[in-house]
Amino acid sequence: MLVLSNSTALNLLLSKLLQDYLERTNSSAPAQVGSARSTSSLEIIYVLLMVGLFGFFTAGVLVTHLRARGAPGTAEPYDTHLAKESWHRKDRQYLQAKVLESYKLCCVLENQLAVEQPGAQIPEEKSS
Repeated sequence: MLVLSNSTALNLLLSKLLQDYLERTNSSAPAQVGSARSTSSLEIIYVLLMVGLFGFFTAGVLVTHLRARGAPGTAEPYDTHLAKESWHRKDRQYLQAKVLESYKLCCVLENQLAVEQPGAQIPEEKSS
């Protein structure tokens, strides 16, 4: 093993490290151009991904809107609700008329003897 003085060994080591560093930077220049190409391809993929997500979202909103509207010949839900409410109102009016009619047909029978003799006791049945 060859032992050199400290200053010589240090100079050789530093010069060797400098040469290695310069070779790496010179050889990495074409690699940087290649990485720029991969970066541009990543940008294209990102743009396509965003356009795809926007298209998927737009199609979902469109389909949801069309399904909410229903078929062209069907009635609107609000109109159906109003029609049901109209029937309920008519049923309620009919029921009230029937109740009033039944009150008119009712009569109250009064026992004059029970009214005139309030102090008299009513006989009760004795249990055995």
